[in-house]
Amino acid sequence: MRQVLLTGLLTIVATLLSIADAAAPKHPDSPETVMVTYLVKPGSERELQRVIAKHWETARKLNMVLRTPHLVLQGAENDLPYIVEVFTWRDASLPDNAPEAIQALWTKMGQLVQPRGERPGLNFVPVNVLSERTSSGSQ
Repeated sequence: MRQVLLTGLLTIVATLLSIADAAAPKHPDSPETVMVTYLVKPGSERELQRVIAKHWETARKLNMVLRTPHLVLQGAENDLPYIVEVFTWRDASLPDNAPEAIQALWTKMGQLVQPRGERPGLNFVPVNVLSERTSSGSQ
């Protein structure tokens, strides 16, 4: 009788451990740094800058991005404006499951950019940070 109870108890414990293992996340957060290129519609630079700032603020409040690195750069190519933003998602899976507030900002961004030739108006590319310097120039 004790043998049967012990075997049954061990089976229950093994089952519970198996369930707990299956429910545990297999990978902790996997941050992903991205470089986003916005090919801005001429005349839409200020509005896009405002939307990018709102996106950053919203993503920070929702704990979707890491505080650093975060850069927003502006330039022109053949007199056409572009903006480049570099930031790190807290986890690479977050953009695939973005909340409505973030998706609404992405929609607005899409309205303020335009494709140029073969290049899309909005392009996300994963990148690796090789070095990061503070504003004082030290690493």
